[in-house]
Amino acid sequence: MQFDYAGFAALAAVLRSGSFHTAADRLGVTASAVSQRIKQLEERFGGILVIRGKPCRPSPMGNRLLRHIEALEVMETQLTADLDLGEGSGSFGTIRIGVNADSLATWFIDAMQGLSNTLCELVICDQDFSDELLREGQVAVAITGTDKPVQGCDLMPLGLLPYAATASPGYVEKYFPDGPDENSLRAAPSLRFSDRDQLQAQWVRETLGLTFQAPSHMIPTTNGFVDACLAGLGWGLNPLVMVEDHIATGRLVELLPDCRLSVPLYWQVMRNQKQALAPLTQSVRNSAARHLLPLK
Repeated sequence: MQFDYAGFAALAAVLRSGSFHTAADRLGVTASAVSQRIKQLEERFGGILVIRGKPCRPSPMGNRLLRHIEALEVMETQLTADLDLGEGSGSFGTIRIGVNADSLATWFIDAMQGLSNTLCELVICDQDFSDELLREGQVAVAITGTDKPVQGCDLMPLGLLPYAATASPGYVEKYFPDGPDENSLRAAPSLRFSDRDQLQAQWVRETLGLTFQAPSHMIPTTNGFVDACLAGLGWGLNPLVMVEDHIATGRLVELLPDCRLSVPLYWQVMRNQKQALAPLTQSVRNSAARHLLPLK
């Protein structure tokens, strides 16, 4: 099959902007021309690629094709740099990365500083489920919590992200005057990032041998977790680096100071894009070595 690169450009522009008119402006053509290119692509591939709406969304086939387009962009950008064909030309590749919110808040931005001519689209997902994004082809690389590589991916260990179970002094005095136990934990509001967040339950299981889900506020931001603990709304597992100063000054206290939890993190990259994404991988591994604890 001979691929239609003008059609690829139109598809990527529509799916990234969510609009045919915005895509047309970016490409310097009419919305009608964009629509015609998409129609021709859909006829060639024998299925719907764009689900029309506000915003437009990819069909499963459209999503898979977008990942292919982005892989081509990244490889072409790397080739341009390797052959010194004009690094400052303004040509960018785009890479979708699965990253957990706590890594993004604590160390992953540092890993992105060394990138050139590559745009990142970060997809936030719990590290215990980000392998699903790789399996479905939604991202090309991801931080995962599993040491089992997804089929077609290479896996590299990054390190351990340490957490502390913290709450405000007033909250601890109210709910845990004698320390946390089953009765007090069942009555004390905790914090969760989402329905899939099991970090608090894991800490309760590993430290106290109890298996249950405490009543929870849903707060889907890492900084919001810290703020909610400071405000006395609940207790939660926070990245240690974000609460060390609060613990040192007494604004937060650890529920059990000697019972911290360290979460292993791994980097998985699709094998067919490994070479093109080597600079990103190296930057991520360097940053992880600076910010994470070594895996045992």
